[in-house]
Amino acid sequence: MTKLLVVATSNPGKLREMQAYLADSGWELTLKPEELDVEETGETFVANACLKASEVAKATGNWAIADDSGLAVDALNGAPGVYSARYGQTDAERIARLLRELGDEVSRQAQFVCAVAVASPDGAIALQSEGVCRGEILTATRGDGGFGYDPIFYVPEKQLTFAQMTPEEKKSISHRGKALKALIPQLVAVLSFES
Repeated sequence: MTKLLVVATSNPGKLREMQAYLADSGWELTLKPEELDVEETGETFVANACLKASEVAKATGNWAIADDSGLAVDALNGAPGVYSARYGQTDAERIARLLRELGDEVSRQAQFVCAVAVASPDGAIALQSEGVCRGEILTATRGDGGFGYDPIFYVPEKQLTFAQMTPEEKKSISHRGKALKALIPQLVAVLSFES
């Protein structure tokens, strides 16, 4: 028996990505209603994920899943952090601003962080997890895949940026992949308990 899990996003790309990760979980994933917009007012990735999952669950009366993720650069005290998507109007502007702020900084360690929360139909947070992928920020873009900061986020163990990786390579080591992978056994357990 499948059960509906509403993904707290209007982005069909993020829905497809989550469907790929959670394909064997037994849940049927669907986008949240377009008109339902939840403002991200939390100060952490976890707070924003919980806020979105809870609000969408209460509004739809279904289980809901939400994630919040971004880039945290060590030399910038964790910036852009929860403001990653609001660091500029376009991906190119966000990358340019980040590179400008880093300047000639030698220490360029950074990490992508993803927090995922699942809320029951009454809005209570039932599950949450977090995934981290460490890397470093290059001085210029490399690769044309992915989105956001992917072209400047270099993973030394792979010797590639996220933008140079195949979707499968990125999925195996990404922050979102790690966070969702950690949730799968719990989601399967919830489904069998609910049935």
